[in-house]
Amino acid sequence: MPSFVSHLECPRCGSRFDHREVVNVCACGSPLLVEYDLERVAAATSKDEVAGREATMWRYREFLPVEDRRRIVTLGEGFTPLMPASRLGEGVGLPDLWVKDEGLNPTGTFKARGAACGVTAAGERGVKEVALPSAGNAGGAWAAYGAAAGMAVHVTVPADTPELMRLECEAFGAEVTLVDGFISDAGSLVAEGVREHGWFDVATLREPYRIEGKKTLGLEIAEQLGWRFPDAIVYPAGGGVGIIGIWRALAQLRRVGWVEGELPRLVVVQADGCAPLVNAFAQGANEAEPWPDPDTIAVGLRVPRALGDFLVLRAVRETGGTAVSVSDRAILSAMSRMAREAAILPCPEGAATLAAVEVLRSSGDLDGSERVVLINTGTGLKYPDLLQQREGA
Repeated sequence: MPSFVSHLECPRCGSRFDHREVVNVCACGSPLLVEYDLERVAAATSKDEVAGREATMWRYREFLPVEDRRRIVTLGEGFTPLMPASRLGEGVGLPDLWVKDEGLNPTGTFKARGAACGVTAAGERGVKEVALPSAGNAGGAWAAYGAAAGMAVHVTVPADTPELMRLECEAFGAEVTLVDGFISDAGSLVAEGVREHGWFDVATLREPYRIEGKKTLGLEIAEQLGWRFPDAIVYPAGGGVGIIGIWRALAQLRRVGWVEGELPRLVVVQADGCAPLVNAFAQGANEAEPWPDPDTIAVGLRVPRALGDFLVLRAVRETGGTAVSVSDRAILSAMSRMAREAAILPCPEGAATLAAVEVLRSSGDLDGSERVVLINTGTGLKYPDLLQQREGA
């Protein structure tokens, strides 16, 4: 059965594209978004039917861009626990605090969602080789799903990427290239390879389908809360794919009538040493200025400027959310507290969300009565050096 996708659309200029073709970005430079015939989705399935399906992100297949279910590339990703963290919440003045623990995905991070969907879509369109820049975790995920699909993967990473992540990419058979500089420099090298070798560019938001995999985070949160929205979702944004995906997923659920009410406030978290989205939000800008010399222990947040920055800012503003940055010291402290008080060992990016809600409680942006979901994007086990540095180690 073909997918329920109607077309690809540019959110900046409105151009439309055939979703069955191999496409990267719009001619205007904007990422492309996948649009669905939601009336057909609503007629084809229901909340009750979804509840009886496999406990992976593919239980929401009508909301995903799959033309042939037999060609899905899966390692069991998705439907990760949404854990109540009342003891942790009491400590920060948020008794109704929850943590979505993405560290239990294949390859240990939420990147598995985007890679599963991206590799599936690329394979359905005849792609044989893909390339991407990465801070480490996305490269490992695409390498793993590329191996599962028999697809060649080329990953370019900054030279100071944690060795464990580089080794993960290589273990799954990816070709790994180190580059001096930041992820933006790695992206430039990937672009050269794409031009020279004809690889399909699957860098963040340079193909339409990674975001669809990340979208399932929002679908799961709603289902796991009994098809209700929380009051706020706090997300650590580097490239910002996940927050865009969550925003779109929740809006789609409301449009098909599965959930009612206002969308939750979406809160973007960045590091003090690299906070282009936070600055843009504070200044009322629609796009971010590139951040000079980004520096943070949270390598996933070390993105000088996101291609989809205008979409992230739109998602935050339209939901009445906000954007906040936190220090590396606060991140290390939060890693320790989440482990000891919620039994979740977070990656530094995930820990940044806890540090952020402390700031938001102090400022009054959260009054303590809200149901708040933190997104822990990966396992802290991939950061042995930081585990040794954490407060109280």
